[in-house]
Amino acid sequence: MKSIGPLTAGGENRGGGGGDAENSVPIPMGTFTKSYRMAISSTLFPPPPPLLEDEKLRGHYFVGKPVEDGKCHLRNLRSPKQILTKMTQDIEMKEQQVAQSDSLSSASPSTLQHLKDIFGLIEIGAYAREVRRIVRAIRWTIQLRKKLNASVISSFLDFALVTGSEIHSRLSSHLPKVSNSGDEHDMEVDTATSANQAPAKISPEIEIYCYLLVLIFLIDGKKYDEAKACSTASIARLKSFNRRTVDVLASRLYFYYSLSYELTGDLAEIRGNLLMLHRTATLRHDELGQETLLNLLLRNYLHYNLYDQAEKLRSRAPRFEAHSNQQFCRYLFYLGKIRTIQLEYTDAKESLLQAARKAPVSALGFRVQCTKWAVIVRLLLGEIPERTVFMQKGMEQTLRPYFELTNAVRIGDLELFKAVAEKFSDTFSTDRTNNLIIRLRHNVIRTGLRNINISYSRISLADIARKLRLDSSNPVADAESIVAKAIRDGAIDATLDHANGWMVSKETGDVYSTNEPQIAFNSRIAFCLNMHNEAVRALRFPPNSHKEKESAEKRRERQQQEQELAKHIAEEDEDEF
Repeated sequence: MKSIGPLTAGGENRGGGGGDAENSVPIPMGTFTKSYRMAISSTLFPPPPPLLEDEKLRGHYFVGKPVEDGKCHLRNLRSPKQILTKMTQDIEMKEQQVAQSDSLSSASPSTLQHLKDIFGLIEIGAYAREVRRIVRAIRWTIQLRKKLNASVISSFLDFALVTGSEIHSRLSSHLPKVSNSGDEHDMEVDTATSANQAPAKISPEIEIYCYLLVLIFLIDGKKYDEAKACSTASIARLKSFNRRTVDVLASRLYFYYSLSYELTGDLAEIRGNLLMLHRTATLRHDELGQETLLNLLLRNYLHYNLYDQAEKLRSRAPRFEAHSNQQFCRYLFYLGKIRTIQLEYTDAKESLLQAARKAPVSALGFRVQCTKWAVIVRLLLGEIPERTVFMQKGMEQTLRPYFELTNAVRIGDLELFKAVAEKFSDTFSTDRTNNLIIRLRHNVIRTGLRNINISYSRISLADIARKLRLDSSNPVADAESIVAKAIRDGAIDATLDHANGWMVSKETGDVYSTNEPQIAFNSRIAFCLNMHNEAVRALRFPPNSHKEKESAEKRRERQQQEQELAKHIAEEDEDEF
């Protein structure tokens, strides 16, 4: 739109309308005034033009600049209606341009273009030896996981690798052939892809990333046999690289390598290879690889119920500071399972609760498994979990069998406990908690006996056997042995009269006169101190921060880096599970 401005001397005419300046009728400058009749916001439009005082041209405005000799032309005159119409058209045109720019900015690029951006990010990270860029590339890949298809990956391989090379042919053989008659939306192939040529020398990071991308696609497509072959070839190729920028990609490749063999039921075949890879990672000081491979080995042993071998490996593995919160959570979970089988319930409870607390909110399945084992361990310790544990968001239906089991243990009803165990036997078998539930039978009996001890001052052994619903051949003798063992362990405060065949309960004293409150407060204080110590150990400080006084600019830069690091850690926690 041409400008509408006040009358000024000099310059060319920028007003509307066509025609030649020489053929138009000039108007003397004296016929104009400085009064304005239109109040238009200065932020949207320039000040309005002056109004004419001539009788014939009254109510019209001058638009543009005067010509030579301080005179204007009639072709530059506009009525108020014409000016408002022109302004309205200008506003609509600007709104359309803004809407078009917004639509262009909101339109997301194709999946192939995202993969090309990830390619550039990995190249920069490999050249600058910045591991954080490669970590960011992996995080972006996880976000694109649901959008991957054969055509996009095939086009990316043509872009990233040399067409006809050995690695290109090997990876392309695992992908299904893409038909040219497919949907245009599914193809997502750029016309400029064929013109882009991959460099003659491919970096190891790009090569391993291509293996990882194809492996993720095959596992998501449930092509487990092809994924198994692809992962084996990738691990064989990975052994020839010893670069710290490859370690992040290698840790992910280890995970999918083990997962592909687990899905095909051949997890025992790679145990020796995982041990060799763990030894190599230890010699190369690849701590992230050590964490990942140690967890994979523990999972391998626990999958076949080899708890003793898992404990030997865990106790003899080198100790180091945890670098990945996800791997540390998995380690705590496996450690809790090992401690539970070894009857070390207190340590097992601490590990399982810590794993569930450290796991990100998005890792619902992992937190459910930790909660299941933690409930069983607490029941074995004689504790009754709170009702809120079973009412967590997204866990109500999954934890329903364990809620009914907890209710049976709380009541101390042996018949109800057996009914619940039989009803949900398939669920307990799937969770591999059958053996632990068998151990709970003694806890159910002890809970029922404690309730009887509180309710009765004196009761016969026959009544105890009937209330506990003991179904043995000699229930009275069994009840006597159970009562004697409970008194010896301190579970109940009573005496056993063998001559008369009854149990005499002692009077309940003041609990605050005992050491129980002190023990309870001590456990709570120890928990708080332990959490404080872990938080202090997890603090990160910049190097030489106590020696150098940073300026305001450096302080702002440091705070920005800390915010990016915190955001990166939070996103990584959500992505890795």
